[in-house]
Amino acid sequence: MKSLFDTVSYNCSKIVTESYSTSFALATKMLGTSIRSDIYNIYGFVRFADEIVDTFHDYNKEELFNNFEKDLQHAIDHKISLNPILNSFQYTYHKYDIPFELVASFMKSMRMDLVKKQYKTTAEYKEYIYGSADVVGLMCLCVFVNGNKEQYDELKESAMALGSAFQKVNFLRDLKADFELLERSYFPNTNLLELDEASKKRIVDEIKEDFVLGYSGIERLPDDAKFGVYTAYKYYNKLLQKLQKTPPLEIKNTRIRVPNYQKFGLLAKSYVNYKLQLV
Repeated sequence: MKSLFDTVSYNCSKIVTESYSTSFALATKMLGTSIRSDIYNIYGFVRFADEIVDTFHDYNKEELFNNFEKDLQHAIDHKISLNPILNSFQYTYHKYDIPFELVASFMKSMRMDLVKKQYKTTAEYKEYIYGSADVVGLMCLCVFVNGNKEQYDELKESAMALGSAFQKVNFLRDLKADFELLERSYFPNTNLLELDEASKKRIVDEIKEDFVLGYSGIERLPDDAKFGVYTAYKYYNKLLQKLQKTPPLEIKNTRIRVPNYQKFGLLAKSYVNYKLQLV
């Protein structure tokens, strides 16, 4: 039965989420049960694309990516794929009428990671951020508002800002791996070899502005989505606070993280705030 294969596909996307990101998986568990699986489906898709360009160093990445992109298009066109991750994604894509432009922009930014090592201008940087992060926030927003176009348009700007904030926090946290292992430098006008407090402050201030705009949208999300997104917001805000307090030299030499006990503490505080309607 096709339904059994679909269930297996959705379970695969959930496993991918839980295996690759404990923090995102925790936040997703805080979403309403009616939309939780669809967010797993989106995450599984973007994670697999990202893995191709970031970690498969012993293989022909371009060939793998080309095949993945071809299989993605086939899945969308025919509403089925023997790749369970793409099969689950196409289901969510069609269920919520996700604009293809969002998917195409995401794949474009992922393809840029195959060849581009440095983003020297603000325009290049913004284009990459839009495709790698903003559109993921917009895909999730399609699910959160259950396809409601009016709500989507109302919350679009804040969803993009939140996606940008999450991605930039990841960039700052992963400076060492991106620069040393992948030879990438995302922040324009920033010499990572000589990262100083002033450069770090400029990046942190930019992320804070994104968070302010992003939070304004969280307050207006439907109840099924609000607590889960708020949980993710609190986690990334905590990570940014730790990065802000960490000397630039340490950021360049180690990966800053939020310990599990602090994650669960944030979850508890987030739940109290949510229940007291402080969100």
